[in-house]
Amino acid sequence: MFHLFRRLPGMLLFAASLGAAELNPVPAELQSTVARGQILFAANCAMCHQLTGRGTPGTYPPLAASDWLQPNRKLAIRAVVAGLKDPITVNGVRYHGQMPPALLTDPQVADVLTFVLNSWGNPGGRVIAPEVAAVRAKSDFPTFEALKRASDFRPLPPAPAGFTVAETARLPDFATRLTSDRQGKNLFVLGLNGSVWRLNLTTRKFKQLLWPTNYSDLRPGDFSTLGIALDAQNQLWISFNQRVASRPLVTNEVGILRTSAKDSEGDPVAPKLWFRTRYPQGIGPYNHGVSDLRFGPDGRLYLTSGSRTDGGEPGTDPQLGQMGETDLTAAVWRFDPQAREPQLEVIARGLRNAYSLNWDGAGNLFTVANGPDAHAGEEMDHILPPKAGEAPRHHGFPYQLGRIAAGHAWYAHTPAAPAGLQFVLPVENLGPDALAEGQPTATFTPHSSPAGLEWLDATWPEAVRDGFLMGRFGNLIQTSDGTDCGFDVLSVKLERTANGGWQARTKTFLAPLGRPLDLHVAGGKIYVLEYTRPTRFKDQPGWLPGRILEVTPLAPAARAP
Repeated sequence: MFHLFRRLPGMLLFAASLGAAELNPVPAELQSTVARGQILFAANCAMCHQLTGRGTPGTYPPLAASDWLQPNRKLAIRAVVAGLKDPITVNGVRYHGQMPPALLTDPQVADVLTFVLNSWGNPGGRVIAPEVAAVRAKSDFPTFEALKRASDFRPLPPAPAGFTVAETARLPDFATRLTSDRQGKNLFVLGLNGSVWRLNLTTRKFKQLLWPTNYSDLRPGDFSTLGIALDAQNQLWISFNQRVASRPLVTNEVGILRTSAKDSEGDPVAPKLWFRTRYPQGIGPYNHGVSDLRFGPDGRLYLTSGSRTDGGEPGTDPQLGQMGETDLTAAVWRFDPQAREPQLEVIARGLRNAYSLNWDGAGNLFTVANGPDAHAGEEMDHILPPKAGEAPRHHGFPYQLGRIAAGHAWYAHTPAAPAGLQFVLPVENLGPDALAEGQPTATFTPHSSPAGLEWLDATWPEAVRDGFLMGRFGNLIQTSDGTDCGFDVLSVKLERTANGGWQARTKTFLAPLGRPLDLHVAGGKIYVLEYTRPTRFKDQPGWLPGRILEVTPLAPAARAP
């Protein structure tokens, strides 16, 4: 894999000493090109593909004697200049890793690919800079300058008073969640398509534990992984979503996997299916699927299940199911993790896309959810699981959004609420930050995309103690006033009201950030997962993987929560 994030100066001398037996006979007119490409390969590509070009079996495809390179010449160029995420088959082996683009100019890309074509038994030939430029022009990064702008990590955000901010690691791929045993030695990082890395917080080095090819219990094809949890036995639990082209309706298969073995270093590996269910695939782009997975104070396992619509619309595609929401969507689920045959229990309904859930210091469960494309606020909701024999409480979606009463015409298709159905109002945000048009709202600025949620107890500095920290991914559509919202971490301190509801005092804690998608507290530090690099809405084209930041109190927290 051409590696964007790290140079290997020590390899340059080693590359120059590669024996002639490793290379094909090179025509005289190509010798200088191949020599330049050899040095570039060692610095940018050898980390994954190895100096021998043999790759890593099952993980990084071989470039040596490759039956893929010559028939897929344009795709090979595109992989270097724009990255590769689709599965490929090389020498009869299927590979489904993620390859980021290489920060190389058109002549440099031409040199390195010419080197590869003339090495290790490949058929020879030459790639020229104009050929690279033509392929690059049709990619997400149409020029080298566009790639370079997208590749730049933004400056660290200003540290909050009483804290320091540092970069912990740059991510090898797009990542969605963090988890750990809270001791501050390692983080487990979940990739979007099933990859899992262990990050040693002392050495700052990654070790990859799982690849997309390790999920043998799932159907072949693309799937997404949006939740991860670590139990007391050092087993990883991972939530997944997979689109299945079934008939008559396309299906979203969702569920939970659990690792079943340890490798030689004691790390969890070998994910096996623990629970799976299915429902009709969502309408258009709104199949949010299952995401956050956590163990509660009661020892049970909780999982959020997002909506399959934007606002309850029936849809028009006969293959996607024209029924709005189902009994399994826009909900929170609960399981007994000890069960041999796990049973799904729905404990809350009416939550559009609760990306995260967590408990406060008193054991109260809260979710934060993304709102619809309509200009409704994003919600924070208090989840009170039902008692035996009771129906789950309903939080409004798609009939009622925020604190605006049911019947408000957010959309022409907003369905009428069933007769007698009572709704639980979301947390009211009193500010001073993350308000909707400067007014108290339920709960956060529309389109700001609430993400990771972590509780900080009384051992933390006053600015954040006894409250939640919440990341906001940032708007993915233009806001009504054209400004950015999100791209930050908020401090959210909750108060109980006289009528049993909840209010929040909300302040910006850390900003701007590259679309923070998850937060994790371990070893008295706060870890912030930046999904990508841009910190503004208008910079969204050409995303590249982000990084993990470490936020440390100047007077360290006495203990992890």
